[in-house]
Amino acid sequence: MLSDDLALVQTVDFFAPIVDDPFLFGQIAAANALSDVFAMGGEPLTAMNIVGFPSGKLPVSVLTEILRGGQEKVHEAGALIVGGHTIIDEELKYGLSVTGRVHPQRILSNANAKVGDRLVLTKPLGTALLATAMKQGNLGTEEASALYASMCKLNAAASRAALAVGARCATDVTGFGLLGHPSHIAAASGVTLRFDPLRIPTLPGVEAAWSRGTRTGGADRNSTYLESLVDFGSATELQRAILVDPQTSGGLLVAVPPDRVAEYLSLIPEAVEIGEVLAKQTRGLLLA
Repeated sequence: MLSDDLALVQTVDFFAPIVDDPFLFGQIAAANALSDVFAMGGEPLTAMNIVGFPSGKLPVSVLTEILRGGQEKVHEAGALIVGGHTIIDEELKYGLSVTGRVHPQRILSNANAKVGDRLVLTKPLGTALLATAMKQGNLGTEEASALYASMCKLNAAASRAALAVGARCATDVTGFGLLGHPSHIAAASGVTLRFDPLRIPTLPGVEAAWSRGTRTGGADRNSTYLESLVDFGSATELQRAILVDPQTSGGLLVAVPPDRVAEYLSLIPEAVEIGEVLAKQTRGLLLA
């Protein structure tokens, strides 16, 4: 905290390509990194590029397009690229270190969920299943377009709307999946989160990809981590797979005061109410 009305939030995130198009990869990686600032209720100010580049294996034009895609998203977020660092690496990697500002009394924290809050998800799930299906050549054009659009979409509006309705608890949904990140909310807030699997939104093609046998190592790791934290109830295999699917540039999960849910949904029409915050029970997460 720098003053009574100004604090800085900082984050860093980078990964290997999940799509072939360099410009699109830059957009997705940047949106994913910026999401951490939005998840805290912050506004990005500056970003620095982080690059691992296999020099000699790829033309420099590939790197140019990645950086151009990242810069476009940073500018869309209202921030500036102020530098960065590149190393020679065997595998291409890209991401950002982002600095943002936030009012100390308006931070979205995973420790502020209150009993009675409603859980609202702002993007559909299934990015890992679909990205894997795409690599296997099993994803249609329309499904791929919906996947790209979701991963490129900034969480800026969802974050600002959360603050506008008085929410004080949120998390972005990324590599640990829909259940992994909320498990930290449950622990930090001393509550239990209940989700309705039937209300969980998914991207087009997710069920078909899973039915064709598409699986990811990240989902297996998430399942192992969550086994003692979640009461899965009567959830089906498909529902469990969706809930542990590791997301790239996923949406926000916001704990919204119950009397402000309708307002939040009117501000973010694509958002879906998927659960609620309960008093602490034996396990931190319930499916019912």
